Amino acid sequence: MNPRNATQPEPEVDLSSCDREPIHILGSVQQFGFLVGVSADWIVTRASDNVATWLGLTAEGILGLPLDSVLDREAIHAIRGQLQTLRSPDAVDRMFGLQLLPGGAQFDVALHMSGTTIVIEAEPSATEHLSAGNLVRGMVTRLQQTVGFAPLCREAARQMRALTGFDRVMVYRFAGDHSGEVIAESVRSGLDSYLGLHYPASDIPKQARALYERNWLRIIADVDAPGAAVLPPRDPEGMPLDLSLSTLRTVSPIHLEYLRNMGVAASLSVSILRNGRLWGLFACHHTEPRHISLERRTGAELFGQMFSWLLEAREREADAEREVRSRELHNRLLGALASGGTNLEHLSEFLDDLSAILPCDGVGLWVNGEITLQGATPTAEEFAGLVRFLNRTAASKAYATDEIGRVHEPGRDFTERAAGMLAIPVSRTPRDFLVYFRREVSRTVTWAGNPVKPVVPGPNGIRLTPRKSFEAWRETVHGRSLPWSDMEMRTAEALRITLLEVILRLTDSAEKERKGAQERQELLIAELNHRVRNILNLIRGVVTQSRTEDGADSAFAATVGDRIQALARAHDQITSSNWGPGSLRDLVALEAAAYLGPKADRVVLDGVDVLLEPQAFSTVALVVHEMMTNSAKYGALCDSLGRVDVRWHRDALDHLVIEWRESGGPPVRAPTRRGFGATIIERSIPYELKGEAEVRYELSGVEARFTLPPSLVRIAPQAAVKAAKPAAAVTPRSLAGTTLVVEDNMIIALETEELLVSLGAAAVDMASSTREALRLIDAAPPDRALLDVNLGGETSIAVARRLFALGIPYAFATGYGDGFRIPPDLAEVPVVKKPYGAADLLRAFPS
Repeated sequence: MNPRNATQPEPEVDLSSCDREPIHILGSVQQFGFLVGVSADWIVTRASDNVATWLGLTAEGILGLPLDSVLDREAIHAIRGQLQTLRSPDAVDRMFGLQLLPGGAQFDVALHMSGTTIVIEAEPSATEHLSAGNLVRGMVTRLQQTVGFAPLCREAARQMRALTGFDRVMVYRFAGDHSGEVIAESVRSGLDSYLGLHYPASDIPKQARALYERNWLRIIADVDAPGAAVLPPRDPEGMPLDLSLSTLRTVSPIHLEYLRNMGVAASLSVSILRNGRLWGLFACHHTEPRHISLERRTGAELFGQMFSWLLEAREREADAEREVRSRELHNRLLGALASGGTNLEHLSEFLDDLSAILPCDGVGLWVNGEITLQGATPTAEEFAGLVRFLNRTAASKAYATDEIGRVHEPGRDFTERAAGMLAIPVSRTPRDFLVYFRREVSRTVTWAGNPVKPVVPGPNGIRLTPRKSFEAWRETVHGRSLPWSDMEMRTAEALRITLLEVILRLTDSAEKERKGAQERQELLIAELNHRVRNILNLIRGVVTQSRTEDGADSAFAATVGDRIQALARAHDQITSSNWGPGSLRDLVALEAAAYLGPKADRVVLDGVDVLLEPQAFSTVALVVHEMMTNSAKYGALCDSLGRVDVRWHRDALDHLVIEWRESGGPPVRAPTRRGFGATIIERSIPYELKGEAEVRYELSGVEARFTLPPSLVRIAPQAAVKAAKPAAAVTPRSLAGTTLVVEDNMIIALETEELLVSLGAAAVDMASSTREALRLIDAAPPDRALLDVNLGGETSIAVARRLFALGIPYAFATGYGDGFRIPPDLAEVPVVKKPYGAADLLRAFPS
């Protein structure tokens, strides 16, 4: 019994082991008006006159008497045995018809522990003798015969009034804001009914509600009865006596005045608990003083406990029914998933089943940005705003309100359709939501007096003056729905867990499918990239091979070849990200590197990187290619002094503006004729992309301005920003000896042969298959080899391994771009991307 170690379990009480631990005996104020403190064996008290009279002693200071000289030995024995059963801090036990004094009257006794103190409350035994257990059993049987919540509460009030004999018995239920409502009543004729009245939370403050959770029953037999002081006021350790569990203690004077203001002369309160928390009260009022025996009060307390458990049982039955429906829905969802007939978006097909789980007027579903609405709901636009609010506000659990407009201001605009909501998150942030809606219920709340009436200062200050007015005061409530009950919140939480389990399985299945689809897409894009590059290489070869023998159209062929090369570079950038948007910064940097090599730093880039959609990327690449080519031939980049500044930004309408400005080069003159390159620069962006293009030929250098619509531009993530490496400088040299070209396309093979010869190759052998290539190698090993990766129905890997074994240098030629994966044992082999030129071949064979 150590008050400083309250978290430890209470030991069994044995009075014989106590060393003068204080015992308090509270006698009925009406009968005795005393409080005697005793140890296990001795009276230790400062006696007052009435105590001294009862003990037959003189009230002179501290008394010390053996315990058995005051209390009957049999009574001491019985009390000690009963104390043995007190096993929890708030346990209270009762004894009836106990003779406390030798030869004296019989008393009803209540025992409990108050810290280390044993408190014995005694009051004269009543003449009636009833069996609380048998009485309550019959009362509970009548309760069990009721159907529904309201009939259960009405019958409970009627039974409690019959048991206690009070004029009025009310079932008083607390709301979420701790205000109260009388939901059932049994009252004698001639008294006004309180049924349906609401009481503000201040009528039963927090401290009183906490006490009701510990002490099931509290009686006030007479609001005007005088109180008696506790003697001694403190125990030997200087601590006051805690009488929280006492049934004889008086209550706050403020509460007594509150009852007088209501016209109540006596009251009895019996707690109604649910899951250990205060749910409500049986509030019993009488217009005259009324005291009922401890035995009858014990019956009332037992009835309150049985009603509480029955209430919990009824709610558990309702929970079980909802759980069965939730489980059926869960099984249907999983069944649809197992058959492959649904995915996350298809949850909308189950809205009828979902809406049946909770009472509602409408349901909204937000999944991956898709909205599905059914019944009385906000509009799609209003619902999207509500989801944004929920993502900012709601935690990872069900979120409920009966007044959307109070927490979300735009909600006031759709109150008549949806005033309350219960939102269930079904994914991580940003969350997807299943939202239940309830319509506005305009209702009149009748308060027992104005709950917002100004407080008038009283003798104890503003806070301590009880309410004096209990006249009905009506308030019409708008913009609110029926509140969401605790049971409905528990059902929503169970549904959330069910949906999360289903969606987790859907997500896993979808993730596997998405991964497989992504792999298939990457393979298709790689194959597309390969074929497009082959086609570009083929076109370039056709153009080159079609020029006249006198070489008059060589410049034309070179120009067309360069444009094809620019398209190939652009194509490679957008296919490297699975046909995703490409970086504007990389595009300009790659074009500069292709023409300027180590001098690419003369092109100065300025702007936060952006990504261009694939449909815009190729067009802008051709424009940049033409601008770069013209500058390298005629403008600022044709000598060693000039520079080009390329800047881009977003304008007020979010369009992308690209500005090109040349400076430091030779004087500029406007062209006298318009070629195809000028047409590409001036007309391709306005015509194909619905943008704008403007070119000015200033004497100091060419200036241009290009504008792209916002739909073609994205913000580049940090990871997408990468500096393009300038092309390594190619030292003029020749490729002597024999080169083997393994290529299944004849035109590309001829084009490659011509490039190699122009680079100084003495001979070029060509093979279109692995078998032919191996035969040529065996016949006469070449000095080097260029191997196309894909040879139709086979690859050239076998040829590569033969060359590697012979120590012959070689390079791969591929149209797969960065998607081509070289076998690990050939990882150091150079790779040339199609379409390639002379410079690419020289870089592939550095020696």
